[in-house]
Amino acid sequence: MKDALVFEGRRYWIVGASEGLGRALAQALDAQGARLLLSARNGARLAEVAAGLRDAECLPVDVTDAASVAALAGRIGQIDGIIYSVGLYEPMRAQGWSTDAAVAMAEANFIGALRVLGLCLPGFIAQDRGHVVLIGSLAGYRGLPGAIGYGAGKAGLMHLAETLDADLHRTGVRVQMVNPGFIATRLTAKNDFAMPQIMTPEAAAAAVLAAMRSRRFATSFPRPFAWLFRAAPMLPRRLYLRLFA
Repeated sequence: MKDALVFEGRRYWIVGASEGLGRALAQALDAQGARLLLSARNGARLAEVAAGLRDAECLPVDVTDAASVAALAGRIGQIDGIIYSVGLYEPMRAQGWSTDAAVAMAEANFIGALRVLGLCLPGFIAQDRGHVVLIGSLAGYRGLPGAIGYGAGKAGLMHLAETLDADLHRTGVRVQMVNPGFIATRLTAKNDFAMPQIMTPEAAAAAVLAAMRSRRFATSFPRPFAWLFRAAPMLPRRLYLRLFA
């Protein structure tokens, strides 16, 4: 699986497939001949996505609900890979703290990944074959203003990807982390600030597929915007706050 560069005939489970990047990934992978299992909370939206695809099955789930995820046990079947593309976002600063909103974002963007991986990762390891793709964010590299809940959740997901790769890099299970910048979706529509190099979901999906075809563990885009975020952890705190806050 580590050297696989084509998607024809492979079965991928996309979690977070009803909107935005997840939906665009479903369309792009379908065009490449992949067989798809699509999950999200909104079953009606999933059905709309699947109706326009060649080979897609809907499996609604709420990743923030442990019982909802557990109910999928035994229903996923044989898959070649999983893409976790869930994104829940509400702009929030410390001055406008909402515990409910912060917890909801952490549950969707990080804890949910732990739940769904529990359904497929043990099988990948037992078979020594599989592909795990976790969609992080440039916002996960270092704390940003107005990103409470979202940034921390994505940072946790990125750390999880690094840990999985450390454990599995010498096995047949391939782990990849992909960190996009701004994508024009219903989520970024909530922002009231300029978003440099904002991408369409289709362009972002093409970048994700290119990353999946590569042998890189981590891919961040778009360049050069991503370079700034990758360098951020190395900047002195005072300079970082001047640039980002």
